[in-house]
Amino acid sequence: MTMQTGTSGGSGMTMETGTAGGMRPADLDGLVTVGAPAVSPDGTLVAYVVRTVDVPADTYRSALWLATADGSAAPRRLTTGDRADDQPVWSPDGTHLAFTGGRGPAGTPFTLHLLPVDGPGEPVTVAARDEPFEAVRFAPDGTRLAFASRVRAARYATNGARRIDRLFARKEGVGWVVDRPSQLFVVEARAGAEPRQLTDGPADCQFPAWAPDSRRLAYVTARDEYADLGMVNDIWVSAVDGTEPDVRLTAADAVFRAPAWSPDGSRIAFVQHSGPTGGRLGWRHARLATIDVATRERTVLTAAHDRNCAAMGITAPPVWDGPDLLVLCEDAGTVGVLRVDPAGGVTSAVAGRRAVTGFGHAAGTTAFTAMDLALPTELYVLRADAGRVPSDAEGGVPVEERRLTAHQNAFVAACPPLPAEHFTVRSEDGCEIDAWLVRPAGFDPDRTYPLLLSIHGGPQTQYGEWWFDEFQLYASAGFAVLYCNPHGSTGGTERFARSYLSPLCPQDPGNGWGGIDYRDLMTVTDAALARFAFLDPARLGVLGGSYGGNMTTWIVTQTDRFTAACSERALNSGLSAEGSSDMGGLIQLETGIDPLVHPDELAAWSPFRYASTIGTPLLILHSDEDLRCPPEQADALFVALRLQRKPVEYWRFPGTNHDLSRSGPPRLRVERAELIIEWFRRYLGEG
Repeated sequence: MTMQTGTSGGSGMTMETGTAGGMRPADLDGLVTVGAPAVSPDGTLVAYVVRTVDVPADTYRSALWLATADGSAAPRRLTTGDRADDQPVWSPDGTHLAFTGGRGPAGTPFTLHLLPVDGPGEPVTVAARDEPFEAVRFAPDGTRLAFASRVRAARYATNGARRIDRLFARKEGVGWVVDRPSQLFVVEARAGAEPRQLTDGPADCQFPAWAPDSRRLAYVTARDEYADLGMVNDIWVSAVDGTEPDVRLTAADAVFRAPAWSPDGSRIAFVQHSGPTGGRLGWRHARLATIDVATRERTVLTAAHDRNCAAMGITAPPVWDGPDLLVLCEDAGTVGVLRVDPAGGVTSAVAGRRAVTGFGHAAGTTAFTAMDLALPTELYVLRADAGRVPSDAEGGVPVEERRLTAHQNAFVAACPPLPAEHFTVRSEDGCEIDAWLVRPAGFDPDRTYPLLLSIHGGPQTQYGEWWFDEFQLYASAGFAVLYCNPHGSTGGTERFARSYLSPLCPQDPGNGWGGIDYRDLMTVTDAALARFAFLDPARLGVLGGSYGGNMTTWIVTQTDRFTAACSERALNSGLSAEGSSDMGGLIQLETGIDPLVHPDELAAWSPFRYASTIGTPLLILHSDEDLRCPPEQADALFVALRLQRKPVEYWRFPGTNHDLSRSGPPRLRVERAELIIEWFRRYLGEG
C-alpha cells in the first residue's frame, strides 16, 4: 500500500496532553474525522470533508479537501473550514463542486455554494435558507441542483400553540418537525438563484435522485393518512417541470430509502426494510433492491445475502457501476462495500478488518473513507487500472488499494492507539459472539487490572474493527475495556438481530430485552476473565448509552458482581417512553408488544421496575434536550435510588441531546469523559 502524506487537518491539538500509548479527555481537541468522499466524473480526483474538534472554541470545523486519485500530488484544502463546509457534489462536467456551508446572514444561516475546481475563483452562493440543505444532487445536464430542506409553517414562527396531529412530531437532534416537514427543491446552478419548491404536505420528502433525462426526480415520502402509525413509506417520481402528477412506484409495504436511477433510466435501486409479508414488525435488515420504472416489478437482490446493507446509521444511496451496484454492508464487526450483479451475485468490492464510513465511485475509481483498530478515518482509493489482483494478506485487502491522506498522523503520534484483540465466544444457542478487549496503557502482564464492560446502543448496531475514542480514553486511564456484539446486534443474520422481540410477538417471537442479550454479555465477561489472566474479577465495571444504558441498568438489577456502573441516556421504562420519546408509538412495532394490551409485559422488560434491587453504585448521565430517551427516564431512576439511600450520582448536561458523546458541544464531551473516568477510578482503582 502506498500513501501520500498530505497536510494534517488538525485544530491545534495540545500535543503535551497525550500519553504514550493512549489519550486523555483533553485530547478530544485533536480529533479529526475524514468523510463524504466524492469522485470526479472522470475518476481522477476525490473531494472529501475534514472535520475537526475545537474544544477551546467549543465548536466543530469542517473544510473541503481535494486529492488526486493516483496519489501524484499531496491533498490540498479547498475551503477554510470555519463555516461548516460539507456535502461535496461534482458537476457532471467535473469543473465545479457544489457544497453546503454556514456563510449566510442572520436568519438564513445555511447556504449552498458552487466552487470552481479547474481554475481560479471563489465560492459563489447559490441559495441561502433558514433550514439546512440535505441530500444535494446535481442534475445530469448540469443546469440545476436538487435538495431537501425543512419548510416552516406559519404557526412555527408565531410562537403560539402548536397543533400536533400525528405521531413522530419531534425528531432527535432536529426538534419539532410536525410544523416544518422536509420538502424537495430545485435551483439553477448559478449565483443568487431562487429555489423552487416541488413537494408539499405534512410528511417528510427525502432522498431526491435525478433521472438521467434531468426531467424527473425520484424521492421517498409517506402520504397515506395513517402512515405515521406504521413503518412504511413509498418511492415516488416527480416531473420537475410540474406538467405531470407525481407517480407512486411502490405499495406502502416497506421502509424505502436512498433511491438511485440506473444509467439508462429504466430501473431505480434503493435499500428497503421489509418483512416477508410486507411492512416491518421489529428489526429488518436493509436489503438492496431495484424496481422497473415502467412495470413496477421489484427485485430484492440481496435476499440470499443475510446481512444488513447499511451501516452505523449511514443511508448512502447505492451506486451503479454499469449493470452492477455498489452498497455498504455490515458483517461480523466490519463494514465493507459489496458489488451486487443483476442476478443477485455478491462479491466484496472493499473488504478487510475495518469499517468503511462512506464511499464514492466514478469511471472505474472507488474512493472510500475507513478506520480500523489502529487508525481513525482516512481516505483510500481503488482504481480499475490497477488490475484488481487479490492480495494474500490477512483480511483480503486488495493490493491496488492506495491510502491518499494522512490527516491522523499528528494525532496518532501524540496519542498512539492502544491495541485491541478480537476473539469469539459461543452463545447458549450456538451462535458465535464477536468480542474485543483493549489492554490498558502501559500494560504489564504481571499486574492485574480493572475491567470495564461497554455495551453499544441500538440494539440494532454493532461494535467492531475500528478505532473508538471512548475505548482509548478508558484504557488510557488504566482500565481494560471489553466490548462485544450480543444477540440483537447487526453484523450477523436478521434472525440474530431480531432475537430481542417479545415472546408474544406474532412474527419470530424472541427472548425480549434482558433475555439472551443479557446472558451473552455475562458469558463474554466470563470468557474474558478466563482468557486474560491479568483481569481482576473483583474490580468489574459496566457502562453503556441508550440501549447500552438500558442494559447497564438492567444488569445491576440482576447481579451484584459489578463494583460500579454508569448508565447513560438510558431507556429505563418502556411504558413511559412509549408516550414521551420522539419515537413514541413505535415501541410496539419494535418489540412486538402492544402496551395497551400487554402493559405488564413491557413493564417486565423495564429495569426501573426492579430499581429496589440495585445495590451497585450507579452514575447516571443524561442530556437536557434528549428526545429519544427523555430526561424523565433518568429522573425517575435517580429519585427511586435516592429515596432508598442507594449509592447514586446524577449529572445533567445542558444544551445538548442524545448524541452528546458523538457530536455534542466539545467542552461537554470532555467533561463527560472526565466524569466517567473519575467515577470508575473512585470505585475500581487503577491498573
